[in-house]
Amino acid sequence: MSASELPAILGGTPLRPEGPPAWPGDCPEVSDALNACLSDGSWGKYHGPNCEALIEQLNTFHDVSETILCASGTVAVELALRGVRVEPGDEVILAAYDFKANFQNVLTIGAVPVLVDIDPTNWQLDVSQVEAAISDKTKAIIVSHLHGGWVPMQSVMELAHRLGISVVEDACQATGAILDARRAGTAGHVGVLSFGGSKLMTAGRGGAVMTNQPEIAQRIRLFTQRGNEAYPLSEMQAAVLRPQLDRLDGRNNARWDSVRQLSKELKQLTSSQGEPVLRTLIDAYPKDDAGRPAFFKVGLQYDIARSTGLSRATFSDAMRAEGIAIDSGFRGLHRIHSKRRFRSVGNLPNANVCDEHILVLHHPVLLDDSDSIRQIRVAAERVFSHAEAINKRRMP
Repeated sequence: MSASELPAILGGTPLRPEGPPAWPGDCPEVSDALNACLSDGSWGKYHGPNCEALIEQLNTFHDVSETILCASGTVAVELALRGVRVEPGDEVILAAYDFKANFQNVLTIGAVPVLVDIDPTNWQLDVSQVEAAISDKTKAIIVSHLHGGWVPMQSVMELAHRLGISVVEDACQATGAILDARRAGTAGHVGVLSFGGSKLMTAGRGGAVMTNQPEIAQRIRLFTQRGNEAYPLSEMQAAVLRPQLDRLDGRNNARWDSVRQLSKELKQLTSSQGEPVLRTLIDAYPKDDAGRPAFFKVGLQYDIARSTGLSRATFSDAMRAEGIAIDSGFRGLHRIHSKRRFRSVGNLPNANVCDEHILVLHHPVLLDDSDSIRQIRVAAERVFSHAEAINKRRMP
């Protein structure tokens, strides 16, 4: 067998020797924005034209009245919680499978995270579990849209209004998505975005809080204004985000087309019994006039038993060796924090499944051509066909 037929992890030639596509990629409009900052000196100003222009652009794009720019998506979640008056001793409900920083933000305020399970059909917060988590201390719910999926916000908001609690909608992984004919991040009482270095819109760092309730925005401003802004987004960051927002819908449409192709490719990967080894969520979220996912990370459910015994970590290492940016998903929050720090509803079995089986594909390849998407399936086939040798190689 030639080296070219072997997986790269066994010494073969990687399918993508250049590695995954770089992010951010080339964008002439961003270069023009940076040059304009240099020319007019706004790159070094406390208060220039770019932040205000970005705020107006985000307000229009999301159809909201208030946007507050800040230093990161993590800070944005904290500010959102403070904006809805979460205080020490309060409880905040969130999914047991979620980004770690959301849990940490609740603790930062002195509140208690309350974890609920995941809906097994879409790997998102199970809205049917929320009411059982309510206590007289419940102040808010954090709702995150993860891995190309989304939470049914209409159901969340009906429940929240009935129970008198606030909803923080985390759209950091779903920037530009359309859910029930609304932009992600605008159905809750307050929404958040991230502009971190790997995100769909990037300034290296940065975030935003959005709301249609002026009193929430005012509470946030009172917290952040300390003679100057405590958690600012810079003029230069705002300048490079503006052209990216102009291109966001077009890029998200291209990503959708790529994920649709990827889903078809992955259906060819089956066990000896004809069962799928990897599957996406795409069939649960059809694109139409009222809905379009956004794919920061494409979620893939990985079945170890059907993959001839390759662990998720080993499969991920083998795919990365081929130049495919696949990693394990989040850890279950209940599995990485002391039980003294949170309350949970039930045994969280579906969150355990996500903790153990979710893989994520980073989004830049979705803007490549169809051959790059096909390479993902070919790389997986190569890895699975040599699973026994890979497992032996990695034994201590």
